[in-house]
Amino acid sequence: MILTFTDFGVAGPYLGQMRAVLLRAAPEIPVIDLMSDAPAFEPSLAAVLLAALEGTALTGDVVLAVVDPGVGTERAPLALEVDGRWFVGPDNGLFELVLRRAREARSFRIAWRPDTLSASFHGRDLFAPVAAGLARGRTDTLAPAAPLRFPDWPDEPPLVVYVDGYGNAMTGLVAARLRPATVVEAGGRRLARVRTFGEAAPGEPFWYENSLGLVEIAANGTSAAALLKLAPGTSIHLTA
Repeated sequence: MILTFTDFGVAGPYLGQMRAVLLRAAPEIPVIDLMSDAPAFEPSLAAVLLAALEGTALTGDVVLAVVDPGVGTERAPLALEVDGRWFVGPDNGLFELVLRRAREARSFRIAWRPDTLSASFHGRDLFAPVAAGLARGRTDTLAPAAPLRFPDWPDEPPLVVYVDGYGNAMTGLVAARLRPATVVEAGGRRLARVRTFGEAAPGEPFWYENSLGLVEIAANGTSAAALLKLAPGTSIHLTA
């Protein structure tokens, strides 16, 4: 299947136009919207989410990932073969954590160009046709090339990377690597760890290990983001 990961949102024409290209070019391949509200304009935060979600893609799948504030500039269009799966998108750090965790990886720049290429919508005009071709086994659009690397980006940033519709704030921290005595602080409050929502008092903020294995800050029956003033990029503090 082809899995899309974007900051487009579901409103407006962008996701629909890109999906239309995919389905016309490879009508036999299912297209799944893995994420459509990644942090807008923030490849460093989106990279954390993409790495956390990459296990959804299995051997032979194609992940079409577009968080691309540099669209139309000199940044290169990229395709990566990572542990039997393809990742297609801009060379702006979006795939940095995926590459760090790869067992095997090959990198390519996208050498093909369509007859008409918008300066502002490479997701539709460039990345989607290439992703559809890769899903059907076509690789003649690619040329070997090394991607840009971002070694100063942390593996597990102590930041909020995503806030969902319930106001739960996902962070870049891997829960299993926190010591049992570690105290998590956010919004000026020390947060208790619970296993799931019902173990906290109504309205009480807490943190827990979410289904992706990340530290997530929530509140029982209300928005932790509103309560603690959390947004993508907000720092999370850890103390012994």
